[in-house]
Amino acid sequence: MKDILQELEDRRAVARKGGGDRRIEAQHSKGKLTARERIELLLDEGSFEEFDMFKAHRATEFAMQETQIPGDGVVTGWGTINGRLVYVFSQDFTVFGGSLSETHAEKIVKIMDMAMQNGAPVIGLNDSGGARIQEGVDSLAGYAEVFQRNIMASGVVPQISVIMGPCAGGAVYSPAMTDFIFMVRDSSYMFVTGPDVVKTVTNEVVTAEELGGASTHTKKSSVADGAFDNDVEAMNEIRRLFDFLPLNNRDGVPVRPFFDAPDRIEESLDTLIPDNPNQPYDMKELIHKIADEGDFYEIQEAFAGNIITGFFRLEGRTVGVVANQPMVLAGVLDIDSSRKAARFVRFCDAFEIPILTLVDVPGFLPGTSQEYGGVIKHGAKLLFAYGEATVPKVTVITRKAYGGAYDVMASKHLRGDFNYAWPTAEIAVMGAKGAVEILYRSELGDREKIQKRQKDYEDRFANPFVAAERGFIDEVIQPHSTRKRVARAFASLRGKKLQNPWKKHDNIPL
Repeated sequence: MKDILQELEDRRAVARKGGGDRRIEAQHSKGKLTARERIELLLDEGSFEEFDMFKAHRATEFAMQETQIPGDGVVTGWGTINGRLVYVFSQDFTVFGGSLSETHAEKIVKIMDMAMQNGAPVIGLNDSGGARIQEGVDSLAGYAEVFQRNIMASGVVPQISVIMGPCAGGAVYSPAMTDFIFMVRDSSYMFVTGPDVVKTVTNEVVTAEELGGASTHTKKSSVADGAFDNDVEAMNEIRRLFDFLPLNNRDGVPVRPFFDAPDRIEESLDTLIPDNPNQPYDMKELIHKIADEGDFYEIQEAFAGNIITGFFRLEGRTVGVVANQPMVLAGVLDIDSSRKAARFVRFCDAFEIPILTLVDVPGFLPGTSQEYGGVIKHGAKLLFAYGEATVPKVTVITRKAYGGAYDVMASKHLRGDFNYAWPTAEIAVMGAKGAVEILYRSELGDREKIQKRQKDYEDRFANPFVAAERGFIDEVIQPHSTRKRVARAFASLRGKKLQNPWKKHDNIPL
């Protein structure tokens, strides 16, 4: 019996070593942790239960049968984060460069199937050279099996991808279908075709970092939702994000103890809006002052800064936040901000996360580049996302809400549940100057008369009361009471039941 037990321990020791000490040292020398070290940091201590530790590839081409390493380049299993169930796979770059084989894919598919059956999120730690060339079409088939699971799991359990090394070719499409993608600066990259292929086909000379590094995908392409400085920070921040997310689409948002009075009054908010209507202010100040303990987890911070998306808690419960940011492009809506916010709203709706919308929007960005880029369709994505969302929706208009952008930003007409406005709100078809120039074109030569017309327009329309008279605004509230009013609104909506008409699925304007 002792011999058998010893054999088990010996086999486990070999499997834990992956590609061996030399390759582990090479991984560390690049500032990267091993697959198992990452899991240890991500999960609660001692909670990881591994699957398929001894599974090895079955390939015989190119003398592959002579090199069989237990685990086949990926560590899979389940554990807990702050006591809540999660399934994890972590690709091991020390084994065949983390490349995906048929058996490697089978391991990932197994835990994804279990996650679906048991209603728990999947976190994928990606560090792979791509499809294993020696296996040919078998490895491609393995990728497709993983893709199909990503699609089936979408909207059922949260899926998080962390890119912690190379991710190229077909490998990028699995993360692309997950809910969140995060990268590690200077040690990870994503692209469909690498710099060498790009040079051959297009004659462009570009580095891997420029083509698909963390800066590119967080600031330019919006493929990634955030980037971290190193593996340790990445694992800590993913733990933090995980705490905001439901386990599945039927579980409801997590509830945690809170130490912040729901009726807290913030007098400083009464002076947040500048006297000059064209002067910017930081909308994040309002977000932090509404949130429990001022804790806010921002998503896609480096992309489309004119709109803010992220999570905070009210009375210990997760709320998704979408807010115009007057500090960037005056908070205007454009192609990038519309796409960013629409995807976030749809994620929240899929997982029953209530949505708070903070509005200060002067309209959609004009110009040929926007029109040629399809701002009509991209703007419609945000409109569509808000209109189809059945979760509790609370909106606060702090200053400008002009034109179609007023409608788009979770207005009462898109089934907003509570629509509040501050006394500083201006709800109108457009700003006073633009409106007067259209309405009184014949008087444009008379500066004094035009100024009077402008003031008359402002007095009549640059306020929230016309909309309140129509019932489009439920209440004009004092800025200092915003946290209290919003918290009470969401508390009253916890039993909300709303269903869209039966359909196979909608046809959002992609």
